[in-house]
Amino acid sequence: MTLVAMNRKLPNRTWLAAVWLAASLLFIPMSMAQGAGQSAPPNTGVWPAGSDQYTFHMIGNAHIDPVWLWPWSEGVAVVHSTFRSALDRMNEDPNVTMTTSSSQFYEWVAANDPAMLAEIKKRVEEGRWDLVNGWWVEPDVNIPNGESLARQGLYGQEVLQQLFGRTAKVGYNPDSFGHPGSLPQILKLEGMNDYVFMRPGVLEKKIPGNLFWWQGIDGTRALTFRILFSYADGSLSVEPLMKRSITELSTQPLRDAMSFFGVGDHGGGPTKANMASIKLVQSEPGAPKIFYSSPDRYFAEVRAKLNAADIPVLKDDLQHHSVGCYTAEASVKKGNREAEAALTTAEKIAAVGSVVWGAHYPKSDFTESWKRVLFLQFHDSMAGTALPEQYKSVHEGQGRAIDIAQQSMYVNAQKLAWEVPTTDPNSNYLFVFNPHAWSTTQNVEYDFGMREKTPVTVEDGAGKPVPFQWVQATTAAQGRRRLVAQVSLPAFGYQQIRIRNLEPNDAATTSTLRAEGNALENEHLRVTFSPDGTLGIFDKDAGKDVFTGGQTGARAVVFKDENDTWAHNFVAYTDELGAFKQDSIKLIESGPLRARMRVHSVYGNSSLTTDWILYAGSRNVEARVALDWHEHMKMLKYSFPVAVQNPKATYEIAYGAMDRATKNEEDPGQRWIDVDGDRSGTQYGFAVINDAKYGYSVDGSDLRVSVARGAVYANHMPQKIEPDKDYIWQDQGLQTFNMILVPHAGGWQDAGIVRKAEELVSPALTVYQGIHRGTRPLSDSFLSVDVPNVVISTIKQAEDGDDLIVRMYETAGRETTANINLKFAKAHWTGKLHPFEIKTLRIKAKTSAISEVNILEK
Repeated sequence: MTLVAMNRKLPNRTWLAAVWLAASLLFIPMSMAQGAGQSAPPNTGVWPAGSDQYTFHMIGNAHIDPVWLWPWSEGVAVVHSTFRSALDRMNEDPNVTMTTSSSQFYEWVAANDPAMLAEIKKRVEEGRWDLVNGWWVEPDVNIPNGESLARQGLYGQEVLQQLFGRTAKVGYNPDSFGHPGSLPQILKLEGMNDYVFMRPGVLEKKIPGNLFWWQGIDGTRALTFRILFSYADGSLSVEPLMKRSITELSTQPLRDAMSFFGVGDHGGGPTKANMASIKLVQSEPGAPKIFYSSPDRYFAEVRAKLNAADIPVLKDDLQHHSVGCYTAEASVKKGNREAEAALTTAEKIAAVGSVVWGAHYPKSDFTESWKRVLFLQFHDSMAGTALPEQYKSVHEGQGRAIDIAQQSMYVNAQKLAWEVPTTDPNSNYLFVFNPHAWSTTQNVEYDFGMREKTPVTVEDGAGKPVPFQWVQATTAAQGRRRLVAQVSLPAFGYQQIRIRNLEPNDAATTSTLRAEGNALENEHLRVTFSPDGTLGIFDKDAGKDVFTGGQTGARAVVFKDENDTWAHNFVAYTDELGAFKQDSIKLIESGPLRARMRVHSVYGNSSLTTDWILYAGSRNVEARVALDWHEHMKMLKYSFPVAVQNPKATYEIAYGAMDRATKNEEDPGQRWIDVDGDRSGTQYGFAVINDAKYGYSVDGSDLRVSVARGAVYANHMPQKIEPDKDYIWQDQGLQTFNMILVPHAGGWQDAGIVRKAEELVSPALTVYQGIHRGTRPLSDSFLSVDVPNVVISTIKQAEDGDDLIVRMYETAGRETTANINLKFAKAHWTGKLHPFEIKTLRIKAKTSAISEVNILEK
């Protein structure tokens, strides 16, 4: 039927709807129609009573997943076609606006199509193309650490400033699967006071209203809007979504909202059908007031219109959506933590070294490495929910970043080590560098070529004996031995240790460490291993067992996990299927410094090999874990049932920590989790620190670390796994990681948990020294902070020159005054930090003058 024929046969409203439907079918590109979901019927023109009281800012949007069910290379093409389509729609209607995020997209356009970039610039200048989310991509924000979230803003806003002469004012991360309570402060320090998100949705998180003040752990507030139902309404008509939104808003005082339209995920953006539908709504009696707008305009208008005191406040993080994403694709999670730690450590050494000993600072290499790591933190990539091919790309990108960082830190450390003299050709020397701003004692390991019966002693630069023992080398070559030495290190500095031949009858080493049968023991702890696969720790200082159930409490437990890859509509693993059982136990090291028990356990088709290590004088237990996992649709968790009453659970999050409920909900965390409570009238707690995991839960006082799942790649509900089909399963095979178990009196803030976590993921660098002259002392320090609850997380060169940037944050939730000795810059800084505050300093290269700046280094 032709449009002319339709016009002759149909009444006016039906005619308009038919024209609109035909136009939509004629002009929506196929690439946009894909992923649009089911099409809604044309506008009905019938609105519920009271609809005209509402105002909707219509946000033309193209949600682009640069990688998901397609490779990132396809994502580049999707960005280009989507932007072309959006510009064409804007050319057709001078009122249409466009909103999109991710500075990486604009950098691609600048490189591949300068003419398109010029078109976008024109629309930006007109106020019709809204630059939001000054981040590199729309990242997962539960997995990346605080410095990664800082770099998202630093590099993202820098590109916007370079290309458009302005930065984003609105944080915009609709599709990410949760948002930590430290984010409001980070956003503000990046120049963004407002935030837009969508997940968790209405059924996943109760909030006081779709517009609210989100108050972070430090007290910073961001005016925040939760998108109603969808960030990319792929329907032909905008009417159904607005009607749903009015129903939702009817229970709130809010009458001004944003409504997002356009095709998304695989790009697309506003369509002619959307535009025709909006025109119809604007002409309909009783309809809400709607107009093309932008997030910037929306927040500006509601700030002007509403009394700030009348806007509700939420003091919490924004969870839970897709809790399986905290654990899925374990190797990517571990690689992310390694890359973050390697880059920040390399930057610190290069930045300080460029001032003190002429080290090279490879700024462009660091910047490109960070940008690649940030891109790989895109939410579908980091969450483990992309296609399998993406994870080959992730491993390559993370590996390249780690290699660049390792090359820089070791070459620069060697340059300094060459200036520290080694004078005895009959001795071996190691140069050990501490990358942290506090003095510490660390256990370092190094393989040597040395006859097994050669008696030696180990001493530091002052000639003081260093506790040590020999253990089996990492290779089977003849004449190799591995030294384990406990070295005292100055704050952000180095210590030389010397391994020299012993004279006959030299003093023998004594130790309080004992290893026998199924137990390890020192003066503080007794660790026992039960045949049923459980672990017990008796705290000799407290006189009680750490875990419930006596000395056999902790275990590796397997839970049912018949969820999709995301674990949609799911919050807690409760259906226990069994536990790993001990298959063998073997004492493999026993010496004056440490004892090491290897426990091999099995479950189903999987095996777990854990080396439990106890050092003399230590209150910590170290675990080196090798899991060979071959289970499907199951979750493995380490369970540590802490023997306390009235438990409180604290999780590390990006640049901070927060307490969460102990209701067994799966929660995201960074490197550590702690449970403390009452024990016979005194406070007692237990923490687990690790170098690879992000998923946790606490059931009462049972602290659990999520280790591995067994999901199918990108299996999205309602798709069901069919038993007669072959699938590619995640996390099959070998994975390794390390844990530190820390029983402690009092709260976590006074147990050194944050510093221990820093030392685990960024250990001291150990460099072999040849024999040479030198002019530097055998030990030295270049930087220190005088309080235990301030961590200097970053030292780097400024993006716009040779000035140095020093970033710190308060770690314990306590107001504090910190004194920082910036010896390397011949400067000193004293200042107050409120609880969980992030501070950034800029040190002038020529004068060493210090000023406080934001994350953007301004």
